[in-house]
Amino acid sequence: MVKKWWLGTTTAVLLAGLTLTGCGLGNGNVQKQGGAASPAGTGQPETKKASLTFRLADTHPPDYPTVLGDKKFAELVNQKSNGRIKIDVFPSSQLGEEKAVVEQVQLGAIEFTRVSTGVVADFSKPMGVFSLPYIFENEEHEWKFLTSAEGTKLLDGLTASKFVGLAYFDSGARNFYSRKPMKGPEDIKGQKIRVIQNKINIDLIGALGGSATPMPYGDVFSSLQTGVIDAAENNWPSYDTSNHYTVAKNYILDGHQRVPEVLMMSKAAFDKLSDDDKKIIKEAAQEAIPYQREEWKKFEKKSEEKVRAAGVTITEVKDVKPWQEAVKPVIDKYRAEYKDVLDAIDKYRK
Repeated sequence: MVKKWWLGTTTAVLLAGLTLTGCGLGNGNVQKQGGAASPAGTGQPETKKASLTFRLADTHPPDYPTVLGDKKFAELVNQKSNGRIKIDVFPSSQLGEEKAVVEQVQLGAIEFTRVSTGVVADFSKPMGVFSLPYIFENEEHEWKFLTSAEGTKLLDGLTASKFVGLAYFDSGARNFYSRKPMKGPEDIKGQKIRVIQNKINIDLIGALGGSATPMPYGDVFSSLQTGVIDAAENNWPSYDTSNHYTVAKNYILDGHQRVPEVLMMSKAAFDKLSDDDKKIIKEAAQEAIPYQREEWKKFEKKSEEKVRAAGVTITEVKDVKPWQEAVKPVIDKYRAEYKDVLDAIDKYRK
């Protein structure tokens, strides 16, 4: 009896030891055993961080500059993690339209998205400042602010809405395009115009005498084609790649907004990462910015050339003052709400 008791106890102890060996203590990542040699003196197999796979949603086509920026970010993350972290990029609204995707990122169902700050404004009010018309003089002025301490603070503030702001991407200037000819702000009056789904854009169209029609980006082409809307507004690449120029053949270069894009991650997903992996994600996002901006410039030029060659009526705006005067009530309405940010933006004017 004694001998049997001793054998049973020994077996139990060995099994307990094997169980404990399999439960490595992690540092925030799921751990898995590797085949590496045991650390000196421990007698235990060395554990390795588990491979991670995430999804990144984008509304634009695969060769669009923001998607190219997404892919560069994913490539850098993969390199910096020695292939351990993989980010699959889903362009062309494969995971849903922008607002629906942002909701999923907020919940943690999708880990990353690249989205217009105009859309994010519905989830994080401070981002609405970028939808205000004519707050930036040009690209140089915009990027002086975006790369400043104040611009970074605005990006960091997304955590309050359960996002982690990683980087700003370029999106150029936005201009109106219509089925009808346009020569000035007076031609906006009475037109049904698609806008990004936020209050400031609705107020902007109202100030110009138009009828704002919020709708998902993917619905704009058919709505223009069928006359559900008369006009929309966007930058050169979007006007081109969406084929909107084939159904709204009048483009006026009023440059009423410079609305940057934002690359962001679900805070729920980010908080589960180790400190090392958080650093990799943030560094890779920042390092992807110069590449994305360069790709934007090249694509913008190509889009303009394509649209002009297609015979679209392009109207240059030599004096933006009438436009600025027409939308001044929008600035006045929101000035108190965005005073600190607007003051910071003014600081970076020439």
